[in-house]
Formats: sequence, C-alpha cells, structure tokens
Amino acid sequence: METRAYLKGTRLSPQKAGLVANAVRGKSVQDALDFLVFNKQKGSAVIKKLLESAIANAENNEKADIDLLVIKSIIVNQGMRLKRMKPRARGRADRIIKPTCHIEIILTDQEK
Repeated sequence: METRAYLKGTRLSPQKAGLVANAVRGKSVQDALDFLVFNKQKGSAVIKKLLESAIANAENNEKADIDLLVIKSIIVNQGMRLKRMKPRARGRADRIIKPTCHIEIILTDQEK
C-alpha cells in the first residue's frame, strides 16, 4: 500500500528543500517527524506539514497503521520561478529570481 501527498509551488528553493528531503528519506515516519520538529531550516517546517498530510491520507483513506509507515521516497522538483525587477542606479534594473519547488512524499508499509 502506498500513499502520496503533493505540495506544489511552495516558496522555497529546490536546493534547500532537497537538503532536508535527503535527511529524512528512508526513515520511519516517527523518526522523520522527530528530526523535522527540531531542525531549524525553513524546509523542515514545510516538509513536516506535508508529511503530516501524507500520514492523515494513509490513516483516513487506506486505514493504515501509523506505526508501520515508512517514507519510501521524497521527490523535490523545480517549480515556476517568479521574476521580479529591482531598480538600480542610472535608470537600470536588476532581475530578482524567486524560486519555487514541488514536493511529493510517498509512504508505504513495512509489511513485506
């Protein structure tokens, strides 16, 4: 049994989200939540909220036991980049790129 949760277009760079995703990939759900609660990075709060959503999906839709859930994979992809302009001296402008990312979490049981 696999359960998925998606988060699209979050205002976080894919590189920073990937660092947190690599740290919790393959762990049990309880170990991952413990890690994410005490981590200070912005990506940990976003991934924690998404992981809680995936746990709720598994519990309500699939009637899964929470204690047996394991993070099978976390996929972090680049999303749309917001392009903004910042005024500079002598009438010029610099482009400001604000990256976004898409995150997908897949949970599975340990019963195999």
